[in-house]
Amino acid sequence: MTKAEIIDNMASDAGISKAAAVAALNSFTESITNALKKKEGKVTLVGFGTFSKVRRKARKGRNPQTGEIIKIKASNTVKFKPGKALKDVI
Repeated sequence: MTKAEIIDNMASDAGISKAAAVAALNSFTESITNALKKKEGKVTLVGFGTFSKVRRKARKGRNPQTGEIIKIKASNTVKFKPGKALKDVI
């Protein structure tokens, strides 16, 4: 499902214009992004799931073309854990 399809669904389900649905979706994604930027970033949507920030340690990898060992820097990434209601539906 694409962002445009989500906007169409939001507009029809809520009975609002597409412009309002775009604003709502952008606000939602911005809010999640800002929450995850914080030191202990975590967003919990009861029944849907939890987004959390996870720190990946630096590690060694391998270049698949040359087989050469390379260093991969430490980085932050986002982890999603589905909630019980979402698991039950799927």
